[in-house]
Amino acid sequence: MTIGTSTPLSVLAIDQGTSSTKAVAIGFDGRVLGRSSVPISRKDPRPGWVEQDAMEIADSLHLAVAELLGGLDTEVVGLGISNQRESALVWRRSDGRPMGPVLGWQDRRTAARVREAERRGWLDVVEEKSGLPLDPMFSALKLQWLLDQVDPDRSQSRSGKLAVGTVDSWMAFVLTGEHRIEMGNASRTQLFALDVLDWDDQLLEIFNVPRACLPEVFASNVPTAPVRGLPGIRDGVRIYGALGDSHAALFAHGARTPGDVKATYGSGSSIIGLAGDRVPRASGLVRTIAWSTDVPAYAFEGTVLSTGATLLWLAQLLGTDPAGLSALAQSSEAQDHVDLIPAFAGLGAPYWDDDAVALVCGFGLGTSRAELARAAFESIALQTEMLFRCVADATGEQVGRVLVDGGPTQNDWLMQLQADLSQRTVSRSNVAELSALGAAHLAGVSSGFWTSEECITLAKDVSTFVPAMDPLVAAARRERWRSAVERSRFQPSGGGPSDAVSDPGSGDAAPAGTVAVG
Repeated sequence: MTIGTSTPLSVLAIDQGTSSTKAVAIGFDGRVLGRSSVPISRKDPRPGWVEQDAMEIADSLHLAVAELLGGLDTEVVGLGISNQRESALVWRRSDGRPMGPVLGWQDRRTAARVREAERRGWLDVVEEKSGLPLDPMFSALKLQWLLDQVDPDRSQSRSGKLAVGTVDSWMAFVLTGEHRIEMGNASRTQLFALDVLDWDDQLLEIFNVPRACLPEVFASNVPTAPVRGLPGIRDGVRIYGALGDSHAALFAHGARTPGDVKATYGSGSSIIGLAGDRVPRASGLVRTIAWSTDVPAYAFEGTVLSTGATLLWLAQLLGTDPAGLSALAQSSEAQDHVDLIPAFAGLGAPYWDDDAVALVCGFGLGTSRAELARAAFESIALQTEMLFRCVADATGEQVGRVLVDGGPTQNDWLMQLQADLSQRTVSRSNVAELSALGAAHLAGVSSGFWTSEECITLAKDVSTFVPAMDPLVAAARRERWRSAVERSRFQPSGGGPSDAVSDPGSGDAAPAGTVAVG
């Protein structure tokens, strides 16, 4: 592709995440030409509340691009964007003024509304239509809460004076002035019906979100209006691809058909894989749309609420940093006693149990700091492995190879631990900005920078980890973990764990050597 210049051409991707906004330029050979990163702050004003500043996010888009292109000789032919999913905000349509904070995807302030919805009998209809269990993580309850603060009677929402959306909607509005949402992100709101591929009137009524304030839904590869005000970007350049961050990473791995499963590790973790058919509801996995080009690419997904965040918590508690915690964990021999269940805000997939409590069990007077550290790392691998097993149960297909990405995956020891405890081959991408890369790939194909065939064959930098642990030892460790999870979910006043997903274990009261930590 040429545009009449001798300057090297590139596709630029902006990845707006929970802790930073990254900008990456990708050349025609698929290699990263340059990168920049701008940190993003978050506020935790109350336990379980997670907020970010929408204007700080908006400013970071421009700053990240300016830092990237300031010292880079390239001509940008198209943009791709990827974003933290489920996070939601409200703004004034006339001038783009945010009407409150961005509620982060980790925000749990609406947990009481889930219980109210359960009393009203809405759980089944919400999950049947949206593919998602009713949970504070998804956007609908966040939007309902935000609108209750600024538009309790919904008069401004119904008149179109207010606009709502996820972070990709905010990015598109800031960069182009359009109020739109990419279909994969729309499928994470719990207001979007998977069968009809549109906002659903019954869901809108349940959550009291007027249709007039919602963005228009577009396929992932439909270009926007020209971007405006981005330093170093010529007039006429458009956003040619938009994807949620986990979806973008899956795209960058080269997944196009049902098969491999991808796990992304961060503060929390998620697994996602393309599915030809619907995932059974009883599997503990959710149904979603990864992206839509010619047709929607349906997917199954499971989310772990605390993985990297567990390491940060324990490192602070033990007076070290994540690197020091890793060294401490590796100094411990494989232990047969201590489990750490990081249900700091309940448990996500496959349990979706808001009442589960964080706990440490199996410790004694001889338990060391190193054993606690190892238990924290093992909690990441074991939670993720539970989701791989759900995939096998739901699809009837065994997961032999796992594609992984995200910051914690750069720890080789953790990835070997994942391979050992899962007894599966782990293939890690060594590109740190994989979500940005996936958005760039989609934008490059959509803009004509690459053909689909050229994109899929671009070189990939990967490392592979194969199981080295005795399978019987790994199986015994997984079984002990399941028993510990059962204790986490045991509620003395309620008679036992919730019935969202059955789990082996005694169901008896927690034994000695168990302490709740959340």
